Amino acid sequence: MQKYPPHTLSILGADISSLQRALDLGARYYYEDQSEGDPVQILMDHGVNTIRLRVWVNPPHGENNQKKLVEFASAVKGKGLKLLVDFHYSDTWADPAHQIRPVAWSGYNFSQLQKALYEHTLEVCSNLKSTGASPEMVQIGNEINPGLLLPDGSTNNWDNLSILLNQGYHAVKTCLPSTQVMLHIANAGDKAGALTWFDNARSFGVQWDLIGLSYYSYWHGTVTTMEETVKTMKSHYGKPVIIVETAYPFTFDGNDNEMNIIHPGCNLPLDFPVTPAGQAGNLATVIKAARAAEALGVFYWEPTWTVVKGNGWDPFNLASGSQWENQALFDFNGRALPAMNEFKP
Repeated sequence: MQKYPPHTLSILGADISSLQRALDLGARYYYEDQSEGDPVQILMDHGVNTIRLRVWVNPPHGENNQKKLVEFASAVKGKGLKLLVDFHYSDTWADPAHQIRPVAWSGYNFSQLQKALYEHTLEVCSNLKSTGASPEMVQIGNEINPGLLLPDGSTNNWDNLSILLNQGYHAVKTCLPSTQVMLHIANAGDKAGALTWFDNARSFGVQWDLIGLSYYSYWHGTVTTMEETVKTMKSHYGKPVIIVETAYPFTFDGNDNEMNIIHPGCNLPLDFPVTPAGQAGNLATVIKAARAAEALGVFYWEPTWTVVKGNGWDPFNLASGSQWENQALFDFNGRALPAMNEFKP
């Protein structure tokens, strides 16, 4: 009996954007048998073949800026891994609730804004290429349900948004013609919303190669709804679809003073027990559904973000704690959790 449907995922991925700083601060990681190892190698040994790294424009403490991205990307590519670069076009988190312009671009008119987006994208891609770290994939914006670089690039003004997205697309293709360009929105459980968004993108002439969707079962509904969305999007647009973010907690406990996103009082629907086995069950179900829907791949979001003092959630205050350590794929002692084995076909 096969563990999964016959379709094989080409991409088994992990977003480890916080890892570079964690290692600089002395974080340590271990295999299941408690032997110490390089965390990227541990992920690779469990089946991960692609790494996703975010890039902010000018974050206050430098983390995930262009220089840091290029350094880490070079190390990742040096291990033979594929790479997805995630442009946030902000100095901080970009997501459905936050698409804040970089401070340096705050006073720009729309003409200046589209030029800045193009030049920033081209510069990052060119620097990656020059160091031998050309990405296989690039996403123009992160969870851009409301648009990006608000208010100018809002979905209330698709004329503007389409120009910005195409500026990013052309910047990537100018430097890296074979790199695939992704558009990424959240909520893979909302098929109607995803179709509306991408129908608008298509009708306004936006160019893209890949569709990226976030799927967290506690926010985005049942895995069945996700599977149906992926199938529909793939068929409707004739483009590969990737679940570019997913995660699940292995405990309700925290390992610092920062309140975790998933905590005992969060009142969110949790489809598996909040245990190491439950985390593994959730990831297995997500991967199984992605295979059944013939997705291109799945990325786990921040599996290495364990608690390390100084590697905080808030880029304006790195002394803040992590809100994610109970959803990492390493436990509070840095040991690989059972869910990591779900990457193995």
